[in-house]
Amino acid sequence: MPEQTLELPPLSLYVHLPWCVRKCPYCDFNSFQLSPEGLPEAGYTAALLTDLDQDLDWISPRPLHSIFFGGGTPSLFSGRAIAQLLSAFAERLPFVDDIEITLEANPGASEHDRFEAYREAGVNRLSLGVQSFDDVTLKRLGRIHDANQAEVAFAAARKAGFERINIDLMYALPAQDLSGARSDLIRGLALQPEHLSYYHLTMEPNTAFHAQPPADLPDQDIAFQMHDQGQQMLAEAGYQQYEISAYAKPGEPSRHNLNYWQFGDYLGIGAGAHGKLTVADGRLWRSAKRRNPRSYEQLAKSAQRLDSAEAIAEDQRLFEFMLNALRLRDGVPSALLQARTGLDAEQQPEIAAARAKGLLIDDPQRLQASELGWRYLNDLQGMFLRT
Repeated sequence: MPEQTLELPPLSLYVHLPWCVRKCPYCDFNSFQLSPEGLPEAGYTAALLTDLDQDLDWISPRPLHSIFFGGGTPSLFSGRAIAQLLSAFAERLPFVDDIEITLEANPGASEHDRFEAYREAGVNRLSLGVQSFDDVTLKRLGRIHDANQAEVAFAAARKAGFERINIDLMYALPAQDLSGARSDLIRGLALQPEHLSYYHLTMEPNTAFHAQPPADLPDQDIAFQMHDQGQQMLAEAGYQQYEISAYAKPGEPSRHNLNYWQFGDYLGIGAGAHGKLTVADGRLWRSAKRRNPRSYEQLAKSAQRLDSAEAIAEDQRLFEFMLNALRLRDGVPSALLQARTGLDAEQQPEIAAARAKGLLIDDPQRLQASELGWRYLNDLQGMFLRT
């Protein structure tokens, strides 16, 4: 493929804050339990800005559409630190007028008094990692909060002025039955969050649960029933499924996550953070930062802060685009493939084959899984992997 000028997509910023009070046994994110010395807030925030300054050399100047503080437990950081970071980001990159700024928070009671400080700093979307409203299940999941604290945290976030709140819930949990999954959703929906992430507990590699899975996990048939039950309950409550495990009230999907799935650009700063950028000559670059926070902080001023940085191979562009785009219930316009990758949808034999099999809808203007394709999404996405 000759070098070409691609349309510059929206730009987002992901900020990874990797510490937790305690590592959950199901978590495969790049997170670390706090040491007795406590949170190295000042040194780490300084490293984030040093890292960002070097990443800015890679991009064409354009505004930020969204910022996402993920972890770990970002709500371990003070409101003052978040405010300093946001102020520093704004000095380096312009913000669109309606920028979405999200922060993940643990419902643990000790952090509720920070919600007002986060809101004053400019955070306008909060994501609460509730996971379940069953106290016994929460303990087995390694969570440090109980169901009452989750509800109190949600109320505190509303009181602090957050008009957009997401809650995370999981299903197919240890010893959970259909009634328990239903009860979790009833309590979650009673809070009336603008967005709800509802996803299956999985045994990810390099986690404690993968090494020693709970013996009382629901079987696959029960898990499917939980999924179907959840979809029906969420739809009846007015939530639209816009992605595999994401449901939102009308007009309230996560802009930051939509940018990932629509193959937009994003800078990733922090230990283990990933980024994807479109550069001037038409190349698409992916990068990842060093995973160990101490090494990352020590090497923030050098290229050694990078764990990897490489162009997406031309024969992998279609797969990477479709892997993301097909997660969206309504897919994407076909023209977006060419705008973001330089590939013409009508010239890709894999797309024609998927349409012929009925896995993509028969519409040349959209790349969208059919009902059959949605049911066998992994197989559909795999059709675009060129070996």
